[in-house]
Amino acid sequence: MKMDAWKERWKYPAILLLGIGVSNLGSWVYFIALNLIILDMTNSPLALSILYIMSPLAGLITNIWAGSLVDRVNKRSLMIVLDFVRAGVICVLPLMQSVWMIFGAVLIIQMASRLFGLGSFVYITKLIPKTLRPRFNSLNSLLGSGAFLLGPAIAGLLFMFGTPLAAIYINGAALFFSGMITFLMPNLEDGKLQKESEAAKFSIHAIKSDFQLVSRYYRKHLLVMAVCLTFAGLMVVMASAVDSLEAAFSTMVLGLNEGEYGFLVSIAGAGILIGALCNASIVKRVSLAALISIGSIGNVIGYIIYAFSHSITVAGIGFFVLAFFVSFANTGFATFYQNTIPVENMGRIGGINGFIESVLTIIMTVLFGAMAQYFSIRGVIVGGVLFMLVLAFVLSALIVKTSRTMVQKEHSKLSL
Repeated sequence: MKMDAWKERWKYPAILLLGIGVSNLGSWVYFIALNLIILDMTNSPLALSILYIMSPLAGLITNIWAGSLVDRVNKRSLMIVLDFVRAGVICVLPLMQSVWMIFGAVLIIQMASRLFGLGSFVYITKLIPKTLRPRFNSLNSLLGSGAFLLGPAIAGLLFMFGTPLAAIYINGAALFFSGMITFLMPNLEDGKLQKESEAAKFSIHAIKSDFQLVSRYYRKHLLVMAVCLTFAGLMVVMASAVDSLEAAFSTMVLGLNEGEYGFLVSIAGAGILIGALCNASIVKRVSLAALISIGSIGNVIGYIIYAFSHSITVAGIGFFVLAFFVSFANTGFATFYQNTIPVENMGRIGGINGFIESVLTIIMTVLFGAMAQYFSIRGVIVGGVLFMLVLAFVLSALIVKTSRTMVQKEHSKLSL
């Protein structure tokens, strides 16, 4: 009976993890192949830089309205449509002769991916019971880590025996498979629109109204807002800004060649995978506050080791440590977010959070790049990671205080 109950509880989560895993793997293969295609067409590092800007640019364009859409439509149907749209656009990419047409197509793909990520997160929150969320999120993180390692390896094999175009088509097939898998998932909303203002139409007025809703929510829950924004500032904004100087620091400051730099990236991949495995094994026995605190502070310690390193050995240790703790922080925060934010407003709150995150990421990345032109690269990175350390301790204090507040509220409810 216990085995039957376990199978029943994990039937749909397992199907969902399969679809996510295949999609993640295909995305890595596609992105590496696209880098080679763009470089072959243009022979320009600037073109590759533009390619990397597509993701935060898609966030700027999409996040401001995506949440309003997600909260008003059927999430399962949206996920299926977006998988098929991305598969179709990716399969058309090899036919494009202009690099600007490719950039336009990539922007559409990234916008669809942002919308998919927001919609799927809300769907996952509705599907997965509260007791299973830590385990599910840890397994999801493990799949992402595996894709990070296996994707480039599969891409390399494809390039040995085929062409980057084959890798592009494989990603299209992976997304099509992911869409078909989603057909097997339950329709949690029975095809009905959400009852927000009697299924209000998606419009400029609705988006403005949603901004006001999010603002009211955060004014009532200042600690939750502080945790969300501090986590994003640390693990996304500042991490992206520091990472943007990673290649320059490794080659120009540490004096590493391309092969040695590639070795550092491989060490980071191993750290992510081992960290995700450890996280999956302990996640049920550790509190969310501990996961977030340990993960964020451990991640920053890795950055500090890397920033002060003078050899490939010490830099490698830093890369491993910072990558090892990523899964702990991400799993803890994802579960905290699912347990705290009302699911009926999760799309809107997540969309506006993502918009703020994208704006700050672009600003900080450009600022770090400009400062590196006038000051030493090491000085800029050291300053950045020390600020990250401050944010990590602030985040730890906030999440502990928030957790205590939530426990007190639960006790007061039980006593009534």
